[in-house]
Formats: sequence, structure tokens, C-alpha cells
Amino acid sequence: MDATELKAMQAPLKQAYRDDAAQALITLRAKGSIDDQSVACKVETGRAIAIAGLHPATGGSGLELCSGDMLLEALVACAGVTLKAVATALEFKLGAATVEAEGDLDFRGTLGVARDAPVGFRAIRLNFDLDTDEPQERVDSLLKLTERYCVVFQTINQKPQLTVSARR
Repeated sequence: MDATELKAMQAPLKQAYRDDAAQALITLRAKGSIDDQSVACKVETGRAIAIAGLHPATGGSGLELCSGDMLLEALVACAGVTLKAVATALEFKLGAATVEAEGDLDFRGTLGVARDAPVGFRAIRLNFDLDTDEPQERVDSLLKLTERYCVVFQTINQKPQLTVSARR
């Protein structure tokens, strides 16, 4: 897909959202069920069932997916798609590109071993390896726009309103 095709595909959506902002508000959903045989949750991905379990550092077997890894994978997926879309729109000459995310966790927090240890990632690093001859200012612009428009990055960066509830 080139810049013209991308802009043509997105133009009617952008206009519809300008005309009626309510059309742009979409609710995404995820659903899972607790496994009755192990400490795990079966998550419906839309393509298959992903079974998430405890990380080995918290007593898990390592056979199930780790939700922390899944968060980083979602960040990589979103950042990669966003990078490609921005590069396409800017007509940025990009060959191969890889995206990596890594995050630091202190499992004392999630296991309740130390009250001063945070639960969750202390730091997340998002790195791109780009095959390009573009000047540095264009690379900087590509990264700035990717960061700005990556939904997962911005969600992590700008803490959304969170609520928790239970039905019986």
C-alpha cells in the first residue's frame, strides 16, 4: 500500500469523524474465563484461545502465556502497525524494520513480599531497528508521530480511567 491508497482508504473515515465525532467512539472488548484446572485464564483473541498463566517468577510453569509479555506484545504490534502507517503516509523510504519492547518488573510487588516494590512494570523501553537512508530529522519525525498515534503506547503513557466491577 502506498500513501495515496492509504489516504484514500482513510479519507472517508476521517470526514465521517469530523462530521460526527460520536462515530469515532468505538468500544473494544476482550473476554476470558478462569480455567478450572489450573491458575490460568483462557482469553478469547478473536483467532484462537490464548491461555495466560503465572510467570515462572511467580510459580508458573512457563507453559502458559504471561500477561506481562502479552502487554509488551500488544505494544509491539500497535507500534509496528503505527510505524508502518506513518511511514506510508509520509512516503518514508523504509526497508525492513523490527520493533522490540522490554519491561522491568520486580516480582516482589506482585507476590506481596515487599510493600515498597511496585506491582507492574517499573520501566518499558520501545526500540525500533530501521533499515533506511532517510535523514535523521525524518527518522525523528517518524518516531515522534508513531509515539503520538500508537494507541497502546498512549494508553500506557496517559493512564486511562479504570473501573473494576463484579456481577453475580
